[in-house]
Amino acid sequence: MTIHNRTISIWVFSLLAGIFGLLTIKSGGAVLFIDGEARQAAGHYVPFVLWFNFCAGFVYIVAGIALWLMHSWSAWLSLLLAISTLLIFAAFGLHILNGGDYETRTVMAMTLRSGIWTMIAFFTWNLFLRNKKLAH
Repeated sequence: MTIHNRTISIWVFSLLAGIFGLLTIKSGGAVLFIDGEARQAAGHYVPFVLWFNFCAGFVYIVAGIALWLMHSWSAWLSLLLAISTLLIFAAFGLHILNGGDYETRTVMAMTLRSGIWTMIAFFTWNLFLRNKKLAH
């Protein structure tokens, strides 16, 4: 594929991934590294969820760039992000079930992250890998 074949879907999903990554790094970094208003507002954040999301933000940007450049491996990276986010979400659920402190907005944010990365993984899989799998 060339740059001229970039569909509106590629534009939307690659920009969504990149912008989501930047926002994730900014918000997570403010809580992790700046002792101030953001940390106070975070309330009962769960450190392993926060660290995962902060680190994943950098990978979101890489995935967005890879999709923008129409690299087929962006499908594998998006799938990895979707699965790892769902696994962290499950671990977070166990944390809650075991009586751990948490914020409701973290549940909502993890639901959003899981949904976005599942959607991007589905899109990139269909775009780059589905036809290759069917051809074999």
